[in-house]
Amino acid sequence: MKPLDKTILEQYIDSCELIKETEADIRRVKKQRKTIIQDSVKGSMHDFPYAAQNFKIHGMAYSAVRDPGALAAYERLLEERKARAEEIKVQVEAWLNTIPQRMQRIIKYKIFEGYTWADVAKKIGRKATENGVKKEFERFMREN
Repeated sequence: MKPLDKTILEQYIDSCELIKETEADIRRVKKQRKTIIQDSVKGSMHDFPYAAQNFKIHGMAYSAVRDPGALAAYERLLEERKARAEEIKVQVEAWLNTIPQRMQRIIKYKIFEGYTWADVAKKIGRKATENGVKKEFERFMREN
């Protein structure tokens, strides 16, 4: 088993949340880039027969056109942020697949879901005690 830096394990939850938040930010930026304003204008010809005509016009809002490169750069930054968070998530999940299932459950309940040691022991069941589960976790983390 490859040891895992414990700070990465603690960052797992934040990484998962950051991925969701960043995806929402990316959707918002893409929507800004696609904002098209439409309107219609009425007019007539200069010469006889002065026939009235309607013209439909459309274009991008000034705020989006002012610096389209800035929006693209911001979108690239968001994509990089999301990729880094996904790397941490994948590292932790790959590591979790290599450890015993009981320890996977203990880590899930304690680290990811934030249960107390007493609640973790209840979830584990099979006469597990608060101190027993805590010591099992500490021993595992020290050895790995």
